[in-house]
Amino acid sequence: MSNLKLFESKQVRSAWNEDEQKWYFSITDIVAILTESIDPLAYWRKLKERLKKEGNETVTNCHGLKMPAVDGKMRMTDVADTEQLLRLIQSIPSSKAEPFKQWLAKVGYERMQEITDPEQGLERARENWQKLGRSEKWIQQRMTGQETRNKLTDYWQESGVKKGDEFAFLTNIIHTEWAGLSVKQHKNLKGLKTQNLRDHMSEAELIFTALAELSTRQIAETDKAKGVTQNAVAGKKGGKIAKDARLALENKTARKVISGENFLPASKQNKKLK
Repeated sequence: MSNLKLFESKQVRSAWNEDEQKWYFSITDIVAILTESIDPLAYWRKLKERLKKEGNETVTNCHGLKMPAVDGKMRMTDVADTEQLLRLIQSIPSSKAEPFKQWLAKVGYERMQEITDPEQGLERARENWQKLGRSEKWIQQRMTGQETRNKLTDYWQESGVKKGDEFAFLTNIIHTEWAGLSVKQHKNLKGLKTQNLRDHMSEAELIFTALAELSTRQIAETDKAKGVTQNAVAGKKGGKIAKDARLALENKTARKVISGENFLPASKQNKKLK
């Protein structure tokens, strides 16, 4: 399970390993936070080289996972679990070292709570969105849409669809059908790279995404769709229902539902326009 965590409003790419029951975090994201380096990847390369020469076993045991890169593609990224990070932090002089250690402990504790009570995960997501300045109306729609999404992916998993590429393939079919452009094209329109598209959707975009996914699940359940091929057919049908509703609304209001607006900070907005 891939995810983004917030440390002092800065994003840390992370992934939960269900088998090992532990979090893995992007080392370069953490280096960027602790050092405020303009090139955290170069900083990490030099640090890794030095630690290897010193025979540091922590660096040797670190491994890579595919995570979304700046260009939006999934790329191999050096990651470390909590124990490894605590050791690495000792080699990085930073005034944020202690607050970061406390944050790591909090993330681990919260995950244990979420396993026993999934509703707590939603509440923490709500808190993060509030910190990022989202309105209560938007947050409610985002959470409702996530619940709809989860029910769809649960059905996919039960019907023989594999997580990862197959989930992404079906998601793109639904999105392309209702929105008239792929997930990647929609992200490009909004000037997004590694960010989650849904976290930058307007209220209307969230509603139509949810309608497409709700319709897809109900059609798949009715047709007893199995595997990728049959669920792709259901996705096209579900997406078309939302597409027809979108076109009807646009016809009545003379306003486009699909928008290039996003919630990026002003500094990143300026970069996008250059």
